[in-house]
Amino acid sequence: MSRYEVINPASVRVWPGLGPWNLYFILKFVLLWAGYLNLQVLPNLVFAAALLLPLPHRYLRILRTVVAIPVGVALFYQDTWFPPFSRLLAQPGVLEFSGAYAVELAGRFIDWNLCALLAVLVVVYAFVRHWLRLTTLSVLGLAWLAGANVLSLHSDSEPVAAPASSTSVAAVSTAVPDSATLEAYLQKFYSTEAGRQVEFKPATSAVQPFDLLLINICSMAWDDLEAVGLRDNTLFQQMDVVFDSFNSATSYSGPAAIRLLRASCGQVPHSKLYGTAPEQCLLMDDLSKLGFSSEVMLNHTGQFEGFLDEVRAQGSLPGPAVSTSKLPRALVGFDGAPILRDAQVLDTWWKHREAEKSDRVALFYNTTTLHDGNRMLTADGGTKSGDYKPLAQGLIDDLNGFIKQLELSGRRVVVVIVPEHGAALHGDRMQISGMREIPSQSITHVPVGIKLVGMGHNPNAAPLHVTEPSSFLALSELISRLYSAQPEADGQGPSWSALLSNLPQTAAVSENAGTVVVDYGGKPYIRIKEKAGWLPYPQRFK
Repeated sequence: MSRYEVINPASVRVWPGLGPWNLYFILKFVLLWAGYLNLQVLPNLVFAAALLLPLPHRYLRILRTVVAIPVGVALFYQDTWFPPFSRLLAQPGVLEFSGAYAVELAGRFIDWNLCALLAVLVVVYAFVRHWLRLTTLSVLGLAWLAGANVLSLHSDSEPVAAPASSTSVAAVSTAVPDSATLEAYLQKFYSTEAGRQVEFKPATSAVQPFDLLLINICSMAWDDLEAVGLRDNTLFQQMDVVFDSFNSATSYSGPAAIRLLRASCGQVPHSKLYGTAPEQCLLMDDLSKLGFSSEVMLNHTGQFEGFLDEVRAQGSLPGPAVSTSKLPRALVGFDGAPILRDAQVLDTWWKHREAEKSDRVALFYNTTTLHDGNRMLTADGGTKSGDYKPLAQGLIDDLNGFIKQLELSGRRVVVVIVPEHGAALHGDRMQISGMREIPSQSITHVPVGIKLVGMGHNPNAAPLHVTEPSSFLALSELISRLYSAQPEADGQGPSWSALLSNLPQTAAVSENAGTVVVDYGGKPYIRIKEKAGWLPYPQRFK
């Protein structure tokens, strides 16, 4: 027998490379480095192993490729910061967007700098794949990320300071910000909030009647005002009280309005918003027991996603007090519906109010003047995209003019400016600008102001500031205190220390359907799926 045996090359099982899939993983590495991905190492390692597994038959390899393509696409989407795809499919309202707005949104998804970077990456890959063993680089890259992930988990085990005990959540001096701790924190928050309630008691002494105007503004957050240079605007400068750390608890209009109208009880999970609320939680019902007549006005149709019907049903509200059908449109909404000028709608309502004989009226006014996608009218009868700054300045001017009108009337009025949520003018790694699927802190941190008209004057030249973390429960408590406050004398306002001391504080917890963001230890964390783990909220793009 010969000392040498000839080996048939066909009988040798050769481990395949990743081939074109190298570009897939290298692309992920680049996007991870740029901050666009939250790459999950274990699923990607398993996926790479399945692609590297040698298969003896050509048809099996073809079948693997056919299966791998949709799996790879799904895994890529899962690695992004985007919310679950099921949430996007559960948004029937997108079908009502106007064509112009749909095109505008599509353009925001395209990052041309990123597209250029990816094009260069493809060219480089096509050139170097003949010279370098890219499979080795891909596997080593995944292995390095796996090691870095282990080290990161170890470093995250360091305890951090929990929120101060002044919030509604019981403080824990040191606790690890892992998924179990954050989930327990959230459940403790809701458990504590479930026992909180504001009582509206009839006054024991004679009180002077006043009207209460809740002006609910769509798409105005501190972050938005800062972005367009309107943070120090004339509207909030004339307020008697400004809440510096008010959390709207959601980033969508319907839930935000419902939370305001149920302000007399603590914050509930999103899933409990759409059911029969306890009667003692309904702000308008509480006020009606004190003699207030409830009224509603909008500067829009209220038909998008059934907003008006939903708010009336969940907040115990009547229909709009006055018809605005004869008022001219000032803007065209993102859904093509007319939007009226706030000054004209409020003036129409005020004339109606002055003709009424009711001693006390509580008005819920909702405005969508600042909603993303609104279009301004042009002289030729067409429309053009409406920039946020001029629209915001116009709303501020209209509200300033309305407050001046109230002051000239001589009536006693409490004006409460309380936005629903922000406009998300700044996009971040999780969502593009204008998208509010995730209630990030930049969207839910809203400016809230209170102005007393005809009820005495704030002795300070500037507004009094409530700096503690607050939400709707604090507003309800303040309204209750204003009702029972002793009548002012000699033009002096109420006792501000009595009104503002020890207002209910609420930790920053915000929620939409399926998504929760909490502030824990001074840092934001997010849970995108109910049964998924918690992650640090990625920092916003600069």
